[in-house]
Amino acid sequence: MPKFNSIRRFTSLAALCVAFSVGLMASSHREAPLIANDPLADNTDVYAFRSPDNPNTITIIACYIPGELPHGGPNFNNFGENIRYEIHVDNDAAKPGDEVTYRFTFTRTNQDPTTFFKIRLGQENLKTQYKCERSMDGGTTWTTIYNNGPVPPPYVGERSIQGGAGLNTTYDALIQQAIVNATTGEKIYCGPADDPFFVDLGGVFDLGNMPRQGSQARDGLSQLNVHAICLQIPIPTLLKVGASATPMNILDPNYVIGVWASASRPATRTLGTNGSYVDNGNWIQVSRLGMPLTNEVVVPIGQKDYWNSLTPYQELADTQLDNNFFNPELSLYMDNSLFGGAVPAFSKLRIQRKSLGSFDFGYGKDGLFGLKGNPALAGTALDDAIFGTLLLPGAGKARSVDLWPIFHTGVPNFRPYQLATGKNGNPLAAGKPFIHNFLPNGGDMLRLNMATPVTQRDDVNFSSDGIIAAAVAGLTQAPFNTNTNIEAIPNMDGFPNGRRLEDDVTRIELQAVAGAALAAIGLWYDDYQPAGSPVTNQLVNVLSYETGVSKNDRPFKTTFPYLAAPWSGTESN
Repeated sequence: MPKFNSIRRFTSLAALCVAFSVGLMASSHREAPLIANDPLADNTDVYAFRSPDNPNTITIIACYIPGELPHGGPNFNNFGENIRYEIHVDNDAAKPGDEVTYRFTFTRTNQDPTTFFKIRLGQENLKTQYKCERSMDGGTTWTTIYNNGPVPPPYVGERSIQGGAGLNTTYDALIQQAIVNATTGEKIYCGPADDPFFVDLGGVFDLGNMPRQGSQARDGLSQLNVHAICLQIPIPTLLKVGASATPMNILDPNYVIGVWASASRPATRTLGTNGSYVDNGNWIQVSRLGMPLTNEVVVPIGQKDYWNSLTPYQELADTQLDNNFFNPELSLYMDNSLFGGAVPAFSKLRIQRKSLGSFDFGYGKDGLFGLKGNPALAGTALDDAIFGTLLLPGAGKARSVDLWPIFHTGVPNFRPYQLATGKNGNPLAAGKPFIHNFLPNGGDMLRLNMATPVTQRDDVNFSSDGIIAAAVAGLTQAPFNTNTNIEAIPNMDGFPNGRRLEDDVTRIELQAVAGAALAAIGLWYDDYQPAGSPVTNQLVNVLSYETGVSKNDRPFKTTFPYLAAPWSGTESN
């Protein structure tokens, strides 16, 4: 990791490049007005990665219930009843809609309603169990693959868990007992966990004060818990119909999946006078999440509830949301000609306004649209004959070639979306093949190429910079920067090619908004001089940007479900 960090901060232009992600700042915790009033159904984060200790499987994690206080009794948080928690997988670009869906529904029972304690004398109040169903045909038919699944109780404290007057066990034992095997080969865990996301929430929402100016950064999710649904799924289960059991190479497009999660509730709740209620009506989606930060920071407050109501497939067809990605609000604060001076914390993050002397990616500008119809685009992804007007839809859509596709299509292994290695100064030329997670039939999803090799967490090259670190190696480190072959570069399995628990998505995404992906493919920063080095002051500034919080407050586990154990009510501050 040290060599990647040094490259990242001082030389690497590649680092930027790769993010190809774009979101913005914290993860989606309490991201929309309506869902903020319904925390049990609020999806906070989604992760999808090739399992490091079992690379023939994919691990998908969906977290719910933001900001759980470990000591939040007497009514501790737990999965809600009358909610459909679902994990969705799209694996076929030729067909809009999910191919594989997992549905979880929970029931809760008071074992001893005569006490106000959560746990007493071996019994638990609101003891929770679940049913897991799976659909392999887009939700037409469902099969129950696990019933009466165990959910560990909240970690109330040592007396409640370990003591003889409590459950007389350990919390690690409860977690292990809750890891079960489905009848169809999946491994499942549902239960409390330390919130795996890390970010200075206080700074970021204080008008972008990240890193904080003149004060200490603080992980706003430190010592807080979530409830997580974790699946470890054999890769063949997730493959599109007809795909070979062995990928053609590490960029095999048949191995690309899109992952998103949702929560739905019945349309109507009728309250009774005796404290009872009845839910009925059609199921309505109230929360969804794929890429981190989309609804929280990219989508403005007036459209957040609407965005939550859509599926990714409906979103792709809804052009009223597109301008939030073509011209994200955050880009206003990374431009000295606009409001850059008002957000000093972002002073290192500046967007290309005259890349290669002529291309302006500032808010409301044309980006690469000026090349429309130019013969130089022939055979590239920007050629109308290849992907239509998908990536160059019109004037004034500055980030249609980098930020918009990250959320809506993924990145193809296609010119110009290859590293600048081997391009000889022409960003439209063929370069170093990098990632392929292109799945263009849905909107916001985590897109993962399941053929990408795992970078082991104890590997000296492992980096929380994800694809940024992989780009650094691809552009600056031999042997990767000496050829244009398809190669497995460490950290190509990192965000935004899926999302690992360790990935510092906040930093990666802010660098991408500042033009990192553009620079990675050869659209250098404004202070680049023709025939000079692309490692300019502006590039170094972007690469050296830090948020102040760069890792989780607890180390992750090395085996499924990988999440750190939840904080107990007696150990948190």
